[in-house]
Amino acid sequence: MNKKSAKNNKSLNTAAWRYYLVLAVVALIYLSLMARTAYIQIIEPDMLKKQGDLRSLRVTANTVQRGLIVDRNGAELAISVPVETVWADPKIIMDNKALAMTKHWQALADVLDQDINKLIARVQKNPRKRFIYLARKISPAVANYVKELKIPGIHLRRESKRFYPTGEISAHLIGFTNVDDKGIEGIERMYDDLLTGTGGAKRFRKDAKGRKIEIISVLEAKQAQNITLSIDQRIQAIAYKELKGAVQAFKATSGSIVVANVHTGEILAMTNSPSYNPNNRRNTAIHRFRNRAITDVYEPGSTMKPLTVLAALEFGSVKVNTIINTSPGWMRLGGRRVSDPVNRGKLSIEDILVYSSNVGTTKLALSVPKDYLLTKFFDAGFAEDTGTNLVGESAGIMHDRNRWSKFELATLSWGAGLAITPAQLTRFYMALANGGIKRKLSIIKIDKQNIAPEDQERIFSEENSIAITHMLEAVVDEHVPKAKVDGYRVGGKTGTSIKAVAGGYGNEYVAFFAGMAPISNPEIVVVVVINEPGGDLYYGGDIAAPVFSRVMKGALQVLNIAPDAKNRHAANQSTETTGAEKAITAEEHHA
Repeated sequence: MNKKSAKNNKSLNTAAWRYYLVLAVVALIYLSLMARTAYIQIIEPDMLKKQGDLRSLRVTANTVQRGLIVDRNGAELAISVPVETVWADPKIIMDNKALAMTKHWQALADVLDQDINKLIARVQKNPRKRFIYLARKISPAVANYVKELKIPGIHLRRESKRFYPTGEISAHLIGFTNVDDKGIEGIERMYDDLLTGTGGAKRFRKDAKGRKIEIISVLEAKQAQNITLSIDQRIQAIAYKELKGAVQAFKATSGSIVVANVHTGEILAMTNSPSYNPNNRRNTAIHRFRNRAITDVYEPGSTMKPLTVLAALEFGSVKVNTIINTSPGWMRLGGRRVSDPVNRGKLSIEDILVYSSNVGTTKLALSVPKDYLLTKFFDAGFAEDTGTNLVGESAGIMHDRNRWSKFELATLSWGAGLAITPAQLTRFYMALANGGIKRKLSIIKIDKQNIAPEDQERIFSEENSIAITHMLEAVVDEHVPKAKVDGYRVGGKTGTSIKAVAGGYGNEYVAFFAGMAPISNPEIVVVVVINEPGGDLYYGGDIAAPVFSRVMKGALQVLNIAPDAKNRHAANQSTETTGAEKAITAEEHHA
């Protein structure tokens, strides 16, 4: 009886011990779960929220296409076209063992023009990654081919690609974007923020069946702006055609042309040669992207002589009818010689420009105080940018030092000892053509009525500026027949300079022609620069003047500007001077 009772007690004790053990384990599990729950809910809740958001939170993006760039008449110069991009999901590829589809991957590599081993290596490099680009902005035909391959983990993504309808004609001015549609050169870079805009986005939550149950936030898209340039693409095309032909014909290194509106400062054409294709820049040397019309500087040569004559007229050291004695055709300044090709004797102010007399120009320069002459060169806009705000524009080289020898002033008077851009030369001739008002150049179309006062400044008197333009007409009529335009009165000046090298001057030339038309009411200025011609001809009158003539003719016709040659006779009568006035010498005038 006692044994049986002891056995029963032992069983009861064992059962109780097991019961309490199980109870303790359950309690421990329960407490652990409560502690974990408290930890997750109170101390570190972000992880669960993140997991929940991954399953339910979605964002749909509303992309904005890059804005258009158009010319003054609305012709498209830069547009965005839809394209596809190939991308890969390495995790899906690995999970589906898609790399075993050898023939499909070979076909993909071939159509993308890539090495198959390198392509597969990119996928295998990080097998848990969810996104890598394989090829950006491919053609629709290639995209359809990739889609038909049906490789797991290979997808297409809609993007846009910049396209330039005018190609190399306007390449230096418009510039281009990179693969991510960010402006890199030209107008694309200058107005990148306005052209880009901001994409919109909508954040919402969905349920297990993919239905939208909550819209969390909406970010409205900011549309990109379109840019309207001052360029007239018709004139731009004419200028580029003529420039490209001249550069090739005369075996020149490069060339530039700028065409501008006299009354507004708007650039109607700005082109360079050689150019490049902005739609396919593969294997294009970086230096060919440079807009030489605003970046490259040259000694302008005799195109500066009108400024020297104008400075003398403005100071009052000579008058329009003054005669300058250039005999014996040379002079010495501080041991240095200034000379003309022949002794031209007594020359009128107009004749000094017609025959491009170095001696006559030097005497005019030395007839005014040094500071006054230098001030006129600075007033003309040299050593400052032209106001276009184009990326990379050079301010040129114009020294502002206290000591100038007479010979240095002489060389400055006929365009040596300073270096300017074609755009700066254009701005100076605009000031001559519009009666002495210097205006900022603009690459953006502007309203003539809304020109800001700070964008224009009178730097020469109207009377003397008009007198110089009529003298420049005589230069074309009597000395540069290749610059004439049938039916129009044209004025302009040639220039030929030798390129400077270390220690002096080399053997390369730069040919210029700058002019305006129609003289009765100037509307357009055209500047032509031919850099380093390689043939036997290198003078501005021989190689730059004919290009000027054809570009000016085309621009006048495109803008429907009426011919004014019939007014020439009346103009000549109104400006005719008496023989007695012609006989006045410079010495008599000073007396």
